[in-house]
Amino acid sequence: MIRRIIRKRRPAPTLTGISLEEELALLRVELMYGLRVNREEYLRRKADEREQLAARMRDGDTATLLADLRHVLERAVPSRLPQATVVDLQSRRHSQPAKGPEPV
Repeated sequence: MIRRIIRKRRPAPTLTGISLEEELALLRVELMYGLRVNREEYLRRKADEREQLAARMRDGDTATLLADLRHVLERAVPSRLPQATVVDLQSRRHSQPAKGPEPV
């Protein structure tokens, strides 16, 4: 049913088109939030972002691109992760001696 809806709404995706995953995400946004997504504007933004990225790759030197990538990764992954405590539940269960019912 979803494929039928997608086929009716958009022709097969082209190189600059919306992928199936993107179309499903846009449909999800429309259904969950009651918004209407303008597909032409979405494609324009996607093309603009692609052009900006291509220009940045052409114009930027390798050291700057590497520094930018490192900065993005450092923001995405905190440098100091809290130490995770591993608890072995199996040993906890067996560490307590089995007690009989308490006397009344």
